[in-house]
Parts: sequence; C-alpha cells; structure tokens
Amino acid sequence: MLRKKLLHYPTMQLANNPIIQTHYNILNVKEDATHEEIRSSYRSALLTSHPDKLQNTSISNHRDLGSQFLHIQTAWEILGDVKSRALYDQELRVSRHDELTADEVELEDLAMETSGDVVELFYQCRCGDYFSLDSLELREMGFEILIKEGEKILLQAHDGASVTSILLPCTSCSLKIRLVINKDTRP
Repeated sequence: MLRKKLLHYPTMQLANNPIIQTHYNILNVKEDATHEEIRSSYRSALLTSHPDKLQNTSISNHRDLGSQFLHIQTAWEILGDVKSRALYDQELRVSRHDELTADEVELEDLAMETSGDVVELFYQCRCGDYFSLDSLELREMGFEILIKEGEKILLQAHDGASVTSILLPCTSCSLKIRLVINKDTRP
C-alpha cells in the first residue's frame, strides 16, 4: 500500500500542460525541509481544508477542499515518516531523471506576447510549434508575472510557492522542455 501512495503524484492540468504536484508542493515546503517545518505546514494546511470547516462553502468548492484535505493527509503520511520520506525522495529523484526533456530553458529564453491582462510566454519547438505557458497558469501555481523595464520578466511567488521548474509539453509533438525558475528571476 505504501508503494502505491509513493508513486501516486497528484497532477494539475493547466491548459493541456500537466504539472506534477509533489507531496512537498501540497504541504508548501521545500524538499530539504525539516520534520518540524513539514509538521507545522501540515497542521496549517489542515486548518484551511478540514471537512469541519466546509460547512459554509458551495458544493463544488466542498468537493475540491475535500479532495485537497485527502492529498494533505497522504502527503503527511509519506513525509511525516522518516522511512517513507526517504523512499519517496528516492522515487521522486528517479521520476525526474526518467522525464526526458528536449531542452532546459529559463524565463529570459521565452518570447512574450501580451493580450489584455494575460501574458503568454512561449518557446519554439523543433517541430515548428510552441511550448507555452500564460500568466493565468502561473497564477494557479502561485506566481505572478512582473515585467520590468526592457521587457525583463520576473516572477513574484505567492504564499511560499516553491516550484523551481515546470515541464511544458509541445502543443503538437511529444517533446517537453523544462522551464527552470531561478532565484534570479524572483524579485
């Protein structure tokens, strides 16, 4: 049963771009967090998503929060135990190495197009199509796009967002790129 939980990574689907959400992301902690930091974040996350707190929410929001509560519980079961966390970390490293990417790019490598309030970032694929990500998708991941003088793109993290890279599939072929979010790209 533990192995099944270890290999199950909740996935967020954003505009046909799968973004793997790890147990660390669910608890909003870094991968090198201490047991105390994980436990504190777990307790905080429980307070905002516990079923007893869901009495005043709509039915659809109730389901989302209930699902979130279960993901938080699973994340704590794995990360709260030293042995299961070590196994999980090993599986996570293996899964990251198995994800072959065509290229690793940074924010400054992406082209930018603005239409109204939405900023789209894209990178051309070998097949001629594009890898893309927009400001709405980034907002769902906890980042806000800031554009500095000279069209330099920076990301501002909300609520301790800790994503350091995002896998982006091409809209036409099977290639993927890894968008690396460096500390330099955060104000």
